Amino acid sequence: MSFVNYHTKEVNCKIVYYGPGLGGKTTNIQHVYQKTVGESKGDIISLNTENERTLFFDFLPLDLGEIRGFKTRFHLYTVPGQVFYEASRKLILRGVDGIIFVADSQVEKMESNVESLQNLEKNLIEQGHDPENIPLVLQWNKRDLPNTTSLEDLENQLNKWKVPSFTAVATSGEGVFDSLKMVSKLVLMNLKGGLSN
Repeated sequence: MSFVNYHTKEVNCKIVYYGPGLGGKTTNIQHVYQKTVGESKGDIISLNTENERTLFFDFLPLDLGEIRGFKTRFHLYTVPGQVFYEASRKLILRGVDGIIFVADSQVEKMESNVESLQNLEKNLIEQGHDPENIPLVLQWNKRDLPNTTSLEDLENQLNKWKVPSFTAVATSGEGVFDSLKMVSKLVLMNLKGGLSN
């Protein structure tokens, strides 16, 4: 899970944005990157193949405090949304500390959301994670579009673990930091619990 760098006195945490293709994962990361203060962030790295794109960058938030004198650095990743990039998704999930599942609120995307969430659950179990215990936040993205599924239906169909959820419009930044702050808080609570044992 988290990687502790004793030299820089940093705890490194990995947060993965997961969800169906074109649901807003990349837009979330790009918004966070643009709004993060210069020296506290690394470069954004985009790994492009013919049909998929994976983004990554890390940053050191200024307001989340320290754990036993160590600062917390968050590494944010997106996974390719399309189902046929299974190997890439499994690789990116390895060592994950927290997940933001970005659901596309459009009515016609519900099946893709369900399929992607089932895929996430399967991949977590294969890697030895209990989906009920990993820090997870659901983000209902694209709430500004006219043909959106009701929040009640999204909760009923996708939030079986009753984790925190947020409405979002990633293109304008609405809900982006709410989701990230909540998953960061859950990750830090996990870390503090692990350090106190």
